[in-house]
Amino acid sequence: MSGLVKDNIFGSSGSVIEAAGGLSWQPVVTASTVTVGAAKGYFINTTSNACTITLPSSAEAGDQVILIDYARTWGTNAITIDSNGLNFQGSDDTYTVDYDTAGQALNLVYSGATVGWTPSSDIINALEPVLPPTQRGMFAYGENASGKLSMKNLVNSSGVVAADVTGVGTARSGFSGAGYGFDKGIFAYGYTNTHVSMSNLVSNSGVIANDTTGVGTARNKVAAASYGLDKVIFAYGNSGSFTAISNLVSNSGVVSADVSGVGTVKMSGAAAGYGGDKAIFGFGYANGYPLISLTNLVNNVGVVAADTTGVGTARTSLGACRYGLDKAVFAYGESSSNKTAVSNKVSNVGVVASDTAGVGTPKQDIGSSSFGGDQGIFGYGYNGGFSATSNKVSNVGTVASDTSGVGTTRRFNCGLGYSQSA
Repeated sequence: MSGLVKDNIFGSSGSVIEAAGGLSWQPVVTASTVTVGAAKGYFINTTSNACTITLPSSAEAGDQVILIDYARTWGTNAITIDSNGLNFQGSDDTYTVDYDTAGQALNLVYSGATVGWTPSSDIINALEPVLPPTQRGMFAYGENASGKLSMKNLVNSSGVVAADVTGVGTARSGFSGAGYGFDKGIFAYGYTNTHVSMSNLVSNSGVIANDTTGVGTARNKVAAASYGLDKVIFAYGNSGSFTAISNLVSNSGVVSADVSGVGTVKMSGAAAGYGGDKAIFGFGYANGYPLISLTNLVNNVGVVAADTTGVGTARTSLGACRYGLDKAVFAYGESSSNKTAVSNKVSNVGVVASDTAGVGTPKQDIGSSSFGGDQGIFGYGYNGGFSATSNKVSNVGTVASDTSGVGTTRRFNCGLGYSQSA
């Protein structure tokens, strides 16, 4: 056979096949060579150089390796795959295997000695990047009748909420947070008895760091979400007046200066990631305190779009979380009539669905987090009294009934996902 093996590979047109359970995501690869292992995922960054990827020298049927074009530069600096003595889609190791199209993602599965490594998915992934699955979550801070709180409750990969852990950093409420750097998180802004802009980084083991001096306009009732796979955006809120400004957070957790606001000024909305690398802000109060259901999409470089006409019950003080890797759901909050448990799903292209009847106790001022790779959880809040109940969200967006509360009852807490390890 002549030519490159890539010329004989059939590329599918669907989404990247979801990784098998237990896949472990590794740090970003920037070297010119790397030897990979089975049951692992790798972000291959070829910004500065091409990369030769050596597969395991021995494998069993079902072994899996995922490779992702981290910087979308394989079109400039291609990857070459060394199958290390094993076959690659039926061809032996004497043939060249390379991938030179930007935005690809490879899901390689070993099928046995005859065919060897088979790309069950080798698509151009320009519009649907794959977000590594976040396994753990946490709820932190908030307030109750005793005042502002500094504590956290960890959520394991099965969605079980743990007991209180004494907090780190300044007690506050009305803040927000989201995950950055694939496996870490950040909380920022809020209210201590005054508006603040301080932040606290969260490690990939769930440790909250001491306060970092704030950047940007001090405000509370802000919302935050992950975007661009590994970055965060904070936006909107109340600084003494309603605002639409935003602040971007890099993949190393550095908060940027204010970015001029886009869309209706508002506070007490919610936000979540969707579509792998994008985000959506929605609902809340507009200036003068009318309840709204407007949404604003955020692209994969952190640019906030103009208002999209709202769908679903206008409400404030709700939560939002990602589910199913690339979709999101808004749920709970306070409507014009009372507290509610309605939810609204968000598709992987950012379309908000009409109301889904509420499940669980209606409540407001609720926190939310992802967990378990493709699930979410809402927790704590206020339902006429301070609450510690939680509600899981399945990988198809179904909100479950109440789970008995764990830890200190409170409202105005916030959740975020962290860790790629279960």
